[in-house]
Amino acid sequence: MSMERRRIWGWWFFDWASQPFATLLMTFIFPVYYAQIARQHYVSQGLSPEAAGAAAQALWGYGLGICGIIIAGLAPVLGAIADNTGRRLIWVWIFSALYVVGSWGLWFLIPDQPNLYLAILSFGIGLIGMEFATIFTNALLPGLAPHQEIGRISGSGFAFGYLGGVISLAVVLLFLAENAQTGHTMLGIAPLFGLDPTLREGTRAAGPFTALWYLVFMIPFALWVPEAPGPRRPLRIGVAMAQLWRLLASLRHRHSLAAWLASSMFSRDALNALYAFGGVYAATVLGWPVFLAGVFGVVSAVSAAAISWIGGRADRRWGPKPVIIICTLVLILVCILVTGMSRQHVLGLPVPDGSRLPDALFFLCGALIGGAGGALQSASRTMMVRHTTPERATEAFGLYALSGKATAFLAPLLIAMVTDVTGSQRLGISPLIGMFLLALILLGWVKAKGEAAQ
Repeated sequence: MSMERRRIWGWWFFDWASQPFATLLMTFIFPVYYAQIARQHYVSQGLSPEAAGAAAQALWGYGLGICGIIIAGLAPVLGAIADNTGRRLIWVWIFSALYVVGSWGLWFLIPDQPNLYLAILSFGIGLIGMEFATIFTNALLPGLAPHQEIGRISGSGFAFGYLGGVISLAVVLLFLAENAQTGHTMLGIAPLFGLDPTLREGTRAAGPFTALWYLVFMIPFALWVPEAPGPRRPLRIGVAMAQLWRLLASLRHRHSLAAWLASSMFSRDALNALYAFGGVYAATVLGWPVFLAGVFGVVSAVSAAAISWIGGRADRRWGPKPVIIICTLVLILVCILVTGMSRQHVLGLPVPDGSRLPDALFFLCGALIGGAGGALQSASRTMMVRHTTPERATEAFGLYALSGKATAFLAPLLIAMVTDVTGSQRLGISPLIGMFLLALILLGWVKAKGEAAQ
């Protein structure tokens, strides 16, 4: 394997190593477990089951909102510092440590006397680590291959990452996560390593498992991805901040970049909220156990892997903008369906008692969210490359992270507030429709081929 090919594979392994946080801890296993434990806790304090579910979702939303504020504030600053010093990999390893520590900390959410705030704190630490490590690895993308191949590489990276997510999820479902009623995994066995199902240790092990997975599969990245060539300069925060300010000021004249950052701000915030609240919704509205949510996760991740790969090829042929538009339209339709669905009704039509139609439709939503979300993120990464240069890529992707997190508190807080006000988790998802529509409108000002850095 050539040095260039090895570098691309090493870069892809970051997606493989980091994806289980999104798959296991953000979407399918931990949020469902958290929702079950939090709802039981609030019911024991005297709340009705519906009010307890809403309280669990609201607390989750406020925690994610605070994380979003932290990420939004620091992302562009750290990006500017990394570009100014010419060093990026050291930041990957610093935030990798937060990823591992935060993931491992989720082990401590025990069923009896749960410390919900410690769980939210641990999740937040891991999420911040994952988000910041992603900024610095994304900044390596422009230097991996010729311009016309960036879309394919980005799409293949997402597909490879989602494949890792599928495998990690399958391992947890088959060998670790227990059914709360039977104490057995999907294989019909007790959790491995003597984990106690009565204490939900098999499900809680998803946190340490995610940390260990990351440590093992970051080895190819460490061996095959060298620091980008260029001068190394001492840390001068004042110089880095001046360069960042010039970039921000230039947005007045770079209309395509400004519109793209605003569009991606709304679309990625809404998409992340769909990921984050999907498991909570399934557990509390549809009453799904962890293992069923895990099967849902496999369907979603397989769809994401396949469609991300296809999306990468479409990106190379037609460019990222058409891919982004189609994916956003699909996600709008999904949000409309989710807000109009419950055990009793689907889009206003009554559903017979015991019908599995809501479950089947939610599985379809999972496949669409996974597929459209994966392709959207891949094409968005390519679109950002078209608006920057290899030399200032970390700063640009820091600004891109800012656009994704500047309102990252907005979707979770809107969901939490609408859920609180209406007392309905279904209606709590409705603000996402407006956010996707805003993203779609703003795309009208984005140049399909990007624009030269100024």
